[in-house]
Amino acid sequence: MLWGGPVVWGDHSGGPGQGRIRVGSGSVRHRLVVIPDAGAGRAGGILRFEPEEVNVSQQQVVTAESRDVVEHCQPRQLSRWGIVGVWAAAAGPMAVLSWLVAPVLAAGLTGPAAWPQALLLCMTAGLVWQGVLVLVLVRRELGSLRWSAVQDALWLHRPRSPRTGRVGGRVWWVLLPAILVVGVEQLLPSLPTPAGRDVGAFLRGSAGQDFLSGNWPWFAVIVVLAVFNTVLGEELLFRGYLLPRMRAVFGRSDWLANGVLFALYHLHQPWTMPKALLDSLALAYPTRRYTSAWLGIIVHSLQSLIIVGASLALVLR
Repeated sequence: MLWGGPVVWGDHSGGPGQGRIRVGSGSVRHRLVVIPDAGAGRAGGILRFEPEEVNVSQQQVVTAESRDVVEHCQPRQLSRWGIVGVWAAAAGPMAVLSWLVAPVLAAGLTGPAAWPQALLLCMTAGLVWQGVLVLVLVRRELGSLRWSAVQDALWLHRPRSPRTGRVGGRVWWVLLPAILVVGVEQLLPSLPTPAGRDVGAFLRGSAGQDFLSGNWPWFAVIVVLAVFNTVLGEELLFRGYLLPRMRAVFGRSDWLANGVLFALYHLHQPWTMPKALLDSLALAYPTRRYTSAWLGIIVHSLQSLIIVGASLALVLR
């Protein structure tokens, strides 16, 4: 008995009266039953709940669970100035390292690899800083760095379909169109790169090949740069930390605003901004739609894998 004793329930005649009430969640529903009480005569009866089995489709359960997870994974939102502050904390150091520190560092080095070495060191330092920045921001927000809490804070979960609620599995196929966008983007013409600042061109030339041949320490620098560029630094900051916290300011256009911020972040190499803006289609949009930073990380990491693989081939020559 829910109330601990019989309850007089108005006028009653004939068979038991019934009403319906939903208690809790799940596939079990309870019905409200009024049982005639001989002691109470026609004036009332005893009120009690009886379990009633109902058919709840898997689609309904999954959709309800999906809403619960989406609400649970919505972190504390940033203000407009908070978003700009995080952006500046990433873009500022990269610009300073690229345009002020790298020239000074290159002046202290010798040989044809002086500029590429300086740029590699400065860019790696800037990307590692972004990884540290993410940890500091998450620790400040959550008060801890427990993996389960970090997963929610940075959307490090398997992608979840907003339409069906399906998690992982076939949902991973959304990576294919994102990869296709990045591939097409690489075929588009690029703005010219200033002389001495195209590390890729240097590595493709004879001087770069001679520099990397058997050079395991510098290969390690390239690997660290690649990891923090697309897994632990740049991508984790923009898609894992910033994007989930931009909806309060930008609404449903938060993914587009995130792409614009990502393009403007490239102050250290402004000639890449147009293509970086196109990245919002392949990186920010699927990340937001499927609430998983892994999508952006995986797509962005394909470029890094190519660079690491090509560098390894040169080292092994």
